Amino acid sequence: MSVFEHKIAIVTGAASGIGRALARELARRGAEVLLADVQMDAALGVAAEITASGGKAAAHYLDVADSEAVERYVARVAAEKGRLDYMFNNAGIAIIGEFRDLPAADCKRMLDINVNGVFAGTAAAYAVMIRQGAGHIVNTASLAGLVASPGLVAYGASKHAVVGLSLSLRAEAAAYGVRVSAVCPGFIRTPLLDSKTVGMPKQSKSQARVHEMAMAPEICAAQALAGVAKNKAIIPITGHAKLIWALSRYVPALVHAGSRRMAARLHRERISGEST
Repeated sequence: MSVFEHKIAIVTGAASGIGRALARELARRGAEVLLADVQMDAALGVAAEITASGGKAAAHYLDVADSEAVERYVARVAAEKGRLDYMFNNAGIAIIGEFRDLPAADCKRMLDINVNGVFAGTAAAYAVMIRQGAGHIVNTASLAGLVASPGLVAYGASKHAVVGLSLSLRAEAAAYGVRVSAVCPGFIRTPLLDSKTVGMPKQSKSQARVHEMAMAPEICAAQALAGVAKNKAIIPITGHAKLIWALSRYVPALVHAGSRRMAARLHRERISGEST
């Protein structure tokens, strides 16, 4: 029997990408899935696909940047269903480009979603799960939350915050029977790969390489849930993410040198874009 069978799970950012794949895989493994997203039509479509295939799912509008709305939504789900077993704080956005070019308003919006949204979802679910004496909070971070990520400075900062939250809370939450994990994917074939780009060519060589390396979101979701089932603290996804994370712990100077080379390449592409 799957550990997810007959469990209640909320997935934010469930209308596309990793969130959609997580919702489908959770339902396939027997969970009842509540899909939360601002893209309501797409979320309803995913929920309809799940129910048509025999699973249990429903979609609801939720902007995770609205902390009070997140708290109300989580409390309502727990009250209606009688419990909340899994909270997947997955919603997130990215901006690609050198830090010097990033608009302040875009950075604020990203931090509101990637950091404040995850904090809100975590806090709301944690309150429910403490009362239950059980539950698992799963926060989608990134390889960018484990190592330096030139071209993704603000995004990386937001994901480092998610990793820090998850690891620190995991230590506290164990006393209450609550589990906390951080999923840290590398490049996944989702709309995030085509995020807003500033100060760089829209089709750079670096972006082309990323698309070539990207993993299908369905594989990512399956590997993430395998890690959740084992209650792993950090769940790196993709071979390159596992390799870079390992190297960063055992040979940090090598990873730092690689980051410097990546930064130099991005800078050259930026200059090339300005001259065309």
